[in-house]
Amino acid sequence: MGQPLNDVALDTIFRTARSFNGYTDTPVTQADIEAIYDLLKMGPTSMNQQSARFVWVTSQEAKDKLASLSSGSNAEKIRKAPASVIIGYDVNFTEHLPEFFPHAPEAKNWFPTEESRQPHAFRNSSLQGAYFIIAARALGFDTGPMSGFDNAKVDEAFFADQPGVKSNFISTLGVGDPSTVHARLPRPAFDKFNRVI
Repeated sequence: MGQPLNDVALDTIFRTARSFNGYTDTPVTQADIEAIYDLLKMGPTSMNQQSARFVWVTSQEAKDKLASLSSGSNAEKIRKAPASVIIGYDVNFTEHLPEFFPHAPEAKNWFPTEESRQPHAFRNSSLQGAYFIIAARALGFDTGPMSGFDNAKVDEAFFADQPGVKSNFISTLGVGDPSTVHARLPRPAFDKFNRVI
């Protein structure tokens, strides 16, 4: 059993962490991206499906392309952020189950159709997207997750060579500029949406 994190770590990951609308000029390097991925990939997914597919957007050309497919103020956030990441999901994740779930060689056959695979791929990529946010915060970075973009056009622009991959959500990434955050919005008390039975 692991040891509880101290208050500094809990604040960094959850309590005082924020979603940022803008960032400092601190770059996000290839080494930073790989360090974030090496943490997030350790988070649990059903049957170790590892269905998320990540496109790390760092060049200005790629930022401009992604921004042009995003809505409202999201476009400018993407253009100005040191990096962004497209979190996608692969409905053909079963092709990799023999590698990632080797103790059940027949597991690939448990999901015979795209319709049967889609909810699993989407759910587990959503989990991995959340692990990305936690991993980035744990390593001293900030994020700005968003869903305001044209999924079909992002899929065409960034996943055309992987027809089984669809976009889930986008996040900016960098060292956040505190002046770009709004006042924290309310969170529900435990007894509002929870039951212990």
